[in-house]
This record gives sequence, structure tokens and C-alpha cells, in this order.
Amino acid sequence: MSFERNEYPRPQFRRDEWLPLNGEWEFELDDENDGEKRGLPTGRVALNRKINVPFSYQYAASGIKEEEFHETVWYRRTFFVGAEFAKKRALLCFNACDYETQVWINGGCAATHTGGYSPFSADITDFLTAGENSIVVRCRDPLDPSIPRGKQSWTGKKFGCWYIPNTGIWQSVWIDFFGTDCISAYSLIPDTDTCSFSGELSTLYGKADEVEILVSYDGQRIKKQRISLDGKHTRYTVRLMELDFVDESFFWTPEQPNLFYVDFKLFDGGREADTAHTRFGLRKISVDGSGNVCLNGRKLYQRLILDQGYWPESGLTPPSADAVKEDILLAKEMGFNGARKHQKLEDPYFYYYAEELGFLTWCEMPSAYQFNAGEIAAQTREWQEILATAQNFTSNICYVPLNESWGVRKILSDRDQQNYARALYYLTKAIDGSRLISTNDGWENVDTTDVVSVHDYAFDSSDFSKKYGRPELDGLYPQGRKLMAENCKYAGQPILFTEFGGIALRETEGDGNWGYNSGAADETEFLSRYADLLRGVYAADFQGFCYTQLTDVQQEVNGLLYADRKRKFDTSKIKEITQGNK
Repeated sequence: MSFERNEYPRPQFRRDEWLPLNGEWEFELDDENDGEKRGLPTGRVALNRKINVPFSYQYAASGIKEEEFHETVWYRRTFFVGAEFAKKRALLCFNACDYETQVWINGGCAATHTGGYSPFSADITDFLTAGENSIVVRCRDPLDPSIPRGKQSWTGKKFGCWYIPNTGIWQSVWIDFFGTDCISAYSLIPDTDTCSFSGELSTLYGKADEVEILVSYDGQRIKKQRISLDGKHTRYTVRLMELDFVDESFFWTPEQPNLFYVDFKLFDGGREADTAHTRFGLRKISVDGSGNVCLNGRKLYQRLILDQGYWPESGLTPPSADAVKEDILLAKEMGFNGARKHQKLEDPYFYYYAEELGFLTWCEMPSAYQFNAGEIAAQTREWQEILATAQNFTSNICYVPLNESWGVRKILSDRDQQNYARALYYLTKAIDGSRLISTNDGWENVDTTDVVSVHDYAFDSSDFSKKYGRPELDGLYPQGRKLMAENCKYAGQPILFTEFGGIALRETEGDGNWGYNSGAADETEFLSRYADLLRGVYAADFQGFCYTQLTDVQQEVNGLLYADRKRKFDTSKIKEITQGNK
């Protein structure tokens, strides 16, 4: 079976002129770390293996599949720049590359980046020649628990709920072409109260002096606004005429995922310099005066599924754009209206289809695991890059900077770690104040959070009604961990049950495979236990839940689906239980 990723890699901010760089590259392991001494950056030295980009060498889709740890890897390929792009500038783009990346074009160092989950780009025009060009990429991915790893093992082997890593290029690579200047970053935040959207446009060089914003809905142009630019960074607001004065039927909801389409056109001295296409849903996520989570001013009950985004043949990399669409459709088929995307920023097509299909998402920072100055620097840097991307995804309604005290193991009582969690909250709000934040999801919640979250893998629901049916929450210990960190008090925030369940089938356990709850003998027993848990969740009056999990992942076999997405159970019965009486 061959694996190819040939679609335009960033569908929510798309340019028309581009060159794909996925596919076959030369590849080499560099255990001696002497690639630079051997002249590999020049692009004139052939590498000794082949790899299928954007898939990591640890997985079969790459054409290699070797699980052994190698810290440093190299990539090389050639590409052709034709006459049609001769007068254009070229922007080299990576959706994700783990962890420290250097890029050489025709022997010149063209880009560097640190971070395993965030996208990056660089103007490589001055390194290119007409015709054939070489690109060389070096990636260093150390086993360091103080850098953001998410669910990638830092021991070199899978263990517990941590899995085989994805080293090097693991999302798409391509080149965009533009004129004298381009949009290097943007934000687009909707506001239902004023029927508008606003944000900030940043240009790469500050040469462009105007931007034209074109808005369409249901195939019709509804707004054209041209504004002057204030150098490299410009704040903007576009107000729209309400399309329905009675029911606001143009708002985005899971039931009606309506979308507005936007073109940004940059002009430099009257000449078009860059055009990019995007879209958004007009919607608002908020907490009302009674402490209810609301979507567009109406109470929202979240039925989320924990989705770790792993595939047997390709690890963290979706084998195709359709693969993430299929995951969303399968989750909806089982009655879920959203997913907590766990410990990764997913391939852009996941959020693209979530917008289109009406599927709520939570965006989570991949964890580091050792609290020190290095962790703080690495995590805050990469989180800002993730937020710059995630803030433009309509489906995203909640951010999770920290999960289960990972990387802040002493947050229960350590003031420094509590203050770090608060700093992440305020940093997130400064970048995007339009979403909710679950600051430390699961337990040991700090008081600076928009929602209070609970993780509890109890065997049955009798514990839920005892624990969570009471009005006083400060003394609770979900999963044996204190609900609120010391010196932090519950202040009436919405409470969501954001991890529970994890029921495995007995036939899949053993040989290192496990579930959070001991295995059910068959489908009948599983459905009975699943129904019991959901009754307890609904009885406790949470404002939503997140069941663990969508699929089996490597040694963790507690998914509602097998790792290859085959159904374990009758999904219509799962849906009936999932939707309960809410």
C-alpha cells in the first residue's frame, strides 16, 4: 500500500500558486552527528536511503519502519522551479517537523526552527535558481523530557501511555509563491454580538500598503473592504450586515456549520502582491452569569471523545486528508459532537473538516515532563506558535495549556508551578481571549481557569454520584488527586468530566496491551458498562464530558474503534447511550 499526501497542505489559508515537496526524498541516519563535517548541507552529497515524506522513519508509511531511536536524521531532494515562478518570491513551508530543524537550499542556510508541533516558513527566494534546486533538511530530536513531547516516549521505547516517537518531518512540506510581499501571519476572530470579525494582519516585509478583504456567504459576495496598512502589523475589523433578522440562521453551530469565505488581497503601490483564501464560522463561545458554557448565547452540552490522532501505519501523521475526515464522521456516528484532540496540534485538514462538518474541538499543548527553566522557555515559545494557528479554527472552543500536571508534577503545593500555570492562562488570553481555557486539565486545577475539569477512571458510576453530586467541590479527590490545587478555591466555573471510561475488550488485552478499565468480555458487557458510566455522568450534572477514547493506540487498547478504525461495536447503540437525555 502506498501513502501519498498531494493535496494543498494548509486548506484554511490557501494560495493558488504552490509547489508540493512531499514524496520521495533521500534520507540518512546520523548517529555520529558528523553530517555537517561530511558536507551534507551542500546538497551535493547523496544520502544512503529513501524515505516517503511526510512520514517518520519509525512508521511503515515512510517506507522504512525502524522503531530504534536515532537523534539526528538528514533529508535531501531536488526540485524544479519553472519559468512561471521566475518573477515570484518563494515561501518554503513546513506544517510540522520534530524537533530542531535546519534547512539548506543549494548549500545556503535558509531556515531554522525549534519545536515539534508548530508550523513554520521562510522566504527562500534568494537561495533559488531557475531550473533544478537542492533542499537539505537536518532534524535533531533528543530524548529530553523538558521539551514538548506530547505522547512521544522520551525513553526510546513505548511505555505506559507514551508511544513510539515521530522524528523529523512528519507533516507536509511545500513552497508558496507570491509577489513583492505576503501575509506572514493573520488572526480572524468572529464576534456574533456585532456581526463582525477582526484580527491582525502581519506582512513579511512591510512593503504592501493596502489590503482588500472580500467576504462571501452562500456563494454570494456580501462585503468588500479595502484598508491601508500600518507597516508590518495592522489591526482590522470588518462589520457584516446581518443576513437574518429573526433567527440568526447564519451562525455556526454543530447542527448548522455555516461558513463565510474570505479572500485577503495585498497591494503594493496598487499592484497585487499576495492573495490568500480562508473561511470562518460566525460563532461565540462564552460562560453566562449562571456559570453555563454557551455557544452563541445558548447553553451547550459537550459530548466529546478523546482523540490522540495516531494511525498504525503512520503514527502521528494522518495517512491522508480523508483519514481525519473519516475520524470525525465516525465520532459523529457514535453520538459525539466534538473531540478533545489530545497532546498534539493536528494536521490542518482535521480542523478544516471539523468546521465543515460541525464538530467541536479542544486544542491542547503537547506536554513536556520536567519542570525547569528550559521547559518554561520551550513550552511557552511553541505554545505561542500553536495559538497563532489554532486561533483561526472555528471549531476550536477551548485551550488546554497543561494536562494532568504533566511537566508541573508539584503544582498541588508548589507556588512556582502554580504561577507558571497562571502565566500560561494569561499568555493564552493575551493572544486569543475568545476561547475558554482549561488551565491544568484533570485535577489540581488552579483558580485561574475558565472551566474546572475532572479525570476519573472509576470502574462504575456509583462513585460519580457520591463524589460529584455534592455542592461542595473543594474537598474532592478525582482519581486520588485533589480537584483544586492548594490555596486555590473553586469559584463557580463550569465543570466538565474530561476523561473517564477507557474500557478495553478482554480479547485485546495482554502481551503489554491494556485499558484503563479491565476488559469487557464482549460487546454486551461493554455496552452495559458504558451505559452505566454515562448514566452516572449525566446524573452528576456536568456541562459536558470526554470519553476515553476514539481508537486503540499502540499498547493502549481502550478505544471505541480498533487502531485501524474498524468498528468494535454497533455504533448505533453507542450513539443511543452517548446522547443520553441531554
